Amino acid sequence: MQNVYFNHDGNVDDLVSLLLLLQMPDINLTGVGVVGADSYVEPAASASRKIIDLFGQAQQPLSVATSNSRPVHQFPQNWRLSAYSFDNFPVLNERGFISTPAAEKPAHLDMIEKLQQTPGKTTLVMTGPLTDLARALAIDPTITAKIDKLFWMGGTMNNQGNVSEPDQDGTMEWNAFWDPEAVKTVWDADIDIQMIGLESTDQIPLTADLRQHWAELRRYPAMELIGYGYSLVMAFEADSTYYLWDVLTTLTSRYPEIVDATVVHSDVLTTGHGAGRTFITPNGRPVTLVTQVDKAQFYDRFDTLARSATRNY
Repeated sequence: MQNVYFNHDGNVDDLVSLLLLLQMPDINLTGVGVVGADSYVEPAASASRKIIDLFGQAQQPLSVATSNSRPVHQFPQNWRLSAYSFDNFPVLNERGFISTPAAEKPAHLDMIEKLQQTPGKTTLVMTGPLTDLARALAIDPTITAKIDKLFWMGGTMNNQGNVSEPDQDGTMEWNAFWDPEAVKTVWDADIDIQMIGLESTDQIPLTADLRQHWAELRRYPAMELIGYGYSLVMAFEADSTYYLWDVLTTLTSRYPEIVDATVVHSDVLTTGHGAGRTFITPNGRPVTLVTQVDKAQFYDRFDTLARSATRNY
């Protein structure tokens, strides 16, 4: 049984990742943390709790921790609004109440608690900025001994980022740009890191054919929710294309065979017009970088998990 703690930043791809993670066999999902990066944190946390209510398993007693982390550079407002719409989908609200509790502690403290209290080691899956982990490390550096591996959706090693902001050089990815110092803190920690950056996620775009595929499978309850979710994101993100960034990261954490990866030595730039840039350097720390995606296996895993989800009410 693989222990997993999931920290995400609340956009559609994150919420779909949570839904799929709940269906994975042999996974002990120990906790969920939500940061208001590519979302607004309150509706993102609320939607997470409702997804667990609707599609979670009885053997997964979960709470959802809300982060109080703040950005160095905030995501564009219009990208973040999807969380409000997702949280208001009728399928998530027909009961009129939420059973899955909100965690008592903020997400970085909840992460420490879950790591320390869970027997054995835990895999961290993070599909947003690394701020909560960096804050957790500052408070309790011993958590590194409890982390089996970090799977992070963030960064790029080819200097072709997706940030188009004033006074920036465009070489960084948004999750790294949100808090460059946090990335550096994690890079300097004794943690095994698998980085799912733009090199690989750019291979999984959200296309009209994919939307149609989900529409044809709407008889499955989770597929219908997924289709509605991705209908919220049109051609305004990442240079007019939305990608399945976070789903790729989440599936890779359980099914490593769907990707090819290589070890590179890398570092992080924290200041200047390239703040947030992750780059290869001979003197850097080793990171396992995902380079290629087996698309057939990726979509097969996606469909199998989504179709297997059954409603709890």
